[in-house]
Amino acid sequence: MTLLVGSNRHGRFGPVVADWLLDRLRAHPGLVPEVLDVAGTDLPTTFATTPEATAALAEITPKLAGADAFVVLTPEYNHSFPAGLKNVIDWHFSEWRAKPVGLVSYGGLAGGLRASEHLRQVFAELHAVTVRDTVSFHNAGALFDDGGRLRDPSGPDAAAKTMLDQLVWWGRALREAKERRPYDDV
Repeated sequence: MTLLVGSNRHGRFGPVVADWLLDRLRAHPGLVPEVLDVAGTDLPTTFATTPEATAALAEITPKLAGADAFVVLTPEYNHSFPAGLKNVIDWHFSEWRAKPVGLVSYGGLAGGLRASEHLRQVFAELHAVTVRDTVSFHNAGALFDDGGRLRDPSGPDAAAKTMLDQLVWWGRALREAKERRPYDDV
């Protein structure tokens, strides 16, 4: 499975949440996470297949194509998700098809939930299946200590377990279904 870290803003908080999330992913049976960080991508927004775009896609596309499932970690910027995340999503189509997506968000009062809801619409258009339960960090900066550890992990840990259980179930179910009948036949 691929963890897509969606923030590319200078001074971002995403790596703190990503580190917490990676611990849960690695501990969950059946998941072997690979990380794709939007901040490390260099895709143009013109969708022109330049040599630079081709080189960037050579690193990104295999991580998406080879994944049975995704967890997308997004902040909320201006009531939605970041442009860099949308750019990585939009450069791909078949890589998302008939695969499950778990959503983890963070932000201020809304905890990134508006960004998650926008992502549900985008992934539905790409024929991906977003799992019902999410993980959301409201006022995220106050929830973690200076060492990047959650002050009270009980709620987020329980939410992550539920979401990851659903993600694994959907990942297996969709993989088995595609083995019997390729999704392209639909």
